[in-house]
Amino acid sequence: MAVNLFIPKAYSPKLPVRAVESAIKDIKDFFEHQLAAALNLQRVTAPLFVRSGTGINDDLNGVERPVRFPVKEDGDSPVELVQSLAKWKRMALARYGFQPGEGLYTDMNAVRPDEVLDNTHSIYVDQWDWETILLPGQRNLETLRQTVETIYDAICRTEFHIASQHSGIRPILPQHIRFITSEALYARYPDLSPREREHRVCAEWKAVFIIGIGAELPDGQPHDGRAPDYDDWITPNGDGGRGLNGDILIWHPVLERAFEISSMGIRVDPQTLLEQLEIRRLTERKELLFHRMLLDGQLPQTMGGGIGQSRLCMFFLRTAHVGEVSCGIWPQDMVAQCAQANITLL
Repeated sequence: MAVNLFIPKAYSPKLPVRAVESAIKDIKDFFEHQLAAALNLQRVTAPLFVRSGTGINDDLNGVERPVRFPVKEDGDSPVELVQSLAKWKRMALARYGFQPGEGLYTDMNAVRPDEVLDNTHSIYVDQWDWETILLPGQRNLETLRQTVETIYDAICRTEFHIASQHSGIRPILPQHIRFITSEALYARYPDLSPREREHRVCAEWKAVFIIGIGAELPDGQPHDGRAPDYDDWITPNGDGGRGLNGDILIWHPVLERAFEISSMGIRVDPQTLLEQLEIRRLTERKELLFHRMLLDGQLPQTMGGGIGQSRLCMFFLRTAHVGEVSCGIWPQDMVAQCAQANITLL
C-alpha cells in the first residue's frame, strides 16, 4: 500500500463522477456567496505568480520550495508561483483603497511540489484567500473568535444546502464550534504529538478552532509552523496562551480524523513583525519590499486567512481522497490502490 494512503473499509462514493462535478460548482458558488456577505468581502483578481525577492510570497513553514521561472521579456527576471496570498492581499487592500470594515477575497491557485501526497494533500492547492481591514480596537482575541464563528456558520449553512440537494448526504456538523489554545491542548495531551492532539480533541468536539500556532510550547516546539511575517503568533491573547491566529478543524467521518479546513489570523503589526523575525533569525527580511512597507506604516492592520476549496468539497461530499474532487498528480501505486478501493481520482 502507498505509504501515506488510508483506505476506508467498504468505501462507496455518495455521488457518481458527473454528479460530483456538478456538486463541486454548487458548493463553491454557495459558500463563496455566504462568505462574502458575512464578512463584507469583494471578489478581486489574484496573481498566479509574483516577483522573487520581494517578500510578497508566503514561505509557509520556511522549507517548501516555490516553483520559479525566468520571464524572457522582462530581462529573464525571476518570478515564482504563489504558495498563498497572505501578504499580497494586505498590499492589495492598501493599493485598491479599501476601508476599515471592508475586505476582499479571491480564488488562490498554487503549486507546492514538496507536499507529501496523501488522502488530503496534493501538489495543487485551491483555496479562498480572504483579508479584511480591522477597525480601531479590533486587534484582539474577541475579534478572532467572532470571525471564526462567522466562517463556521457559513460552513454549516453550506452543509445544509448540499444535504438538501443530495439524499445520501446528511448534516453532521455541531451547531457551534469550540475553542482551545494550543497551550491548553498541549496540557491536555502532553504525551501526544500535535497531530494526535488534534485528532483526539476533534474526535470529541467535532469542530474546533485551535488558537495560537507558531510560538513554542512547553516542550520547546510549536504546535505547527507559521511564517513570521503574516500571522501574529506571539501576542498574549488573554485566554491563557499566545497568538492571535489558529486553525479550523472538523471531524471527517470517512477518514475518521481531524480535518483542517482553514488557517487564519490577525496579521502582524510592525512591532510583532520585528519580534517574530528576531525569533526566527530572519531579520534580514526587513529590507524586502513587503516588510519595508509594513514597517513604514503603508499597510493597514488586517485579519485574513485561507479556506480550502477542495477540502470543503471533500467534507461536504464525504469523499475519501482529495483526488475525487480535484485533479492532481499521484504515484502510480496510489492510483492503482484507489481504483481497487472504489476511489475514483479525477
